[in-house]
Amino acid sequence: LLPAEAEALVRALQGTELRDIGGQGWLRQHEYVEKLNMHGILSASAGQEQLLTELLVSHAKIPVLIGELISVEIWKRKVFPILCRLEDFKPRSTLPIYVVLHHEASIINLLETVFFYKEICESAEDSILDLIDYCHRKLTLLAARSTKAQADLVPPQELQKQAEMMEFEISLKALSVLRFITDRVESLPLSALTRMLNTHNLPCLLVELVEHCPWSCWEAGKLKKFENGTWHVVPPEDQVKMTKLDGQVWLALLNLLLSPECQRKYRFDGFNKSQLLKLRAFLTDVLIDQLPNLVEMQRFLSYLAVTEPALPKKDLILEQVPIIRDHILKKNSGKWEAIAKHQVKHAFSPTEEELKFQARRWAQTYSLDMMEALAPDKPRCRVCGVEAAKRCSRCRNEWYCTRACQVQHWQKHKPACNLMA
Repeated sequence: LLPAEAEALVRALQGTELRDIGGQGWLRQHEYVEKLNMHGILSASAGQEQLLTELLVSHAKIPVLIGELISVEIWKRKVFPILCRLEDFKPRSTLPIYVVLHHEASIINLLETVFFYKEICESAEDSILDLIDYCHRKLTLLAARSTKAQADLVPPQELQKQAEMMEFEISLKALSVLRFITDRVESLPLSALTRMLNTHNLPCLLVELVEHCPWSCWEAGKLKKFENGTWHVVPPEDQVKMTKLDGQVWLALLNLLLSPECQRKYRFDGFNKSQLLKLRAFLTDVLIDQLPNLVEMQRFLSYLAVTEPALPKKDLILEQVPIIRDHILKKNSGKWEAIAKHQVKHAFSPTEEELKFQARRWAQTYSLDMMEALAPDKPRCRVCGVEAAKRCSRCRNEWYCTRACQVQHWQKHKPACNLMA
């Protein structure tokens, strides 16, 4: 995006009502978020994301994005189950549903890109409490690795797997956002610190993630790890390597446990102490070589094991409470079915013409060149899997290493090629 385009899109961001989710105005807003999200990723990879950060801060849009994030989360839990039970809910296309499910992922991805900067964290102001609560809910889901609740929301079979994977990826993004928030402990409001340490007991939740490592699993005797949006088999020589997600958890723990302010406020009671001491088993020499700061964590845990830290002083403070989620829930309480019926009529039964129009807009937003620039890996041949430099000139969607592979695959590819062309 050109600077003027980016500013226009940032200016256009605004909070929307729950009943308007999936409507034309809301779909335009999603388009703006998606363009800013892709712009942020490309700018970050080139080390030029400062402009987007400045725009979001100067136009006070971080609270707006947090509000949108929570609106969609509430919609998924409260409205969608009712929507799916309504007899009138026979969507002509799953496109609008996909977009709504994807909206939450787009916003958390954008926040992950920009929350690296201190100014962004500070510009969130009171909404930081809502974001901390949101991240806590996602990390709890991640620790349990229970996606059943999300799967129950999705009636069409083809959406179920997509929704489950999306919920998992959103939770991983929330972990990154939370780690960036812990980087700014010294500039957070007192209420935010209290909420992380004592209301949600995030240090113990992070210990759970270290123990169970939900982005790692064994399958058919092979270790698989989730990185860059996909599960891949880890060769034996790389199995002790720390992934980015492992690093996020350890860095968040370092921030929350070694900061003097956090140590003063955290309750080191018997349960919390026993949970934290579990980390000692994971602090191997190999791990510390990869993240040398963990030497300080090792010293702290050794000290904790032989001492009884003083309980935090009970200061009398006026504590802030998160307001965005409570406000949305109170405003729409008792109206969930009415909202679902409104959306069946106005959002999720599009005409053929509306679908074509929306599809054209998405095609412009998700151009192939843009998606290739965002992809972390180089394209692979559809037939043999080696790195590919040629693609189908007709649909421009499938990649091949040689003409021979393309000819071999043509009969299978032909129906999809015809459709896409």
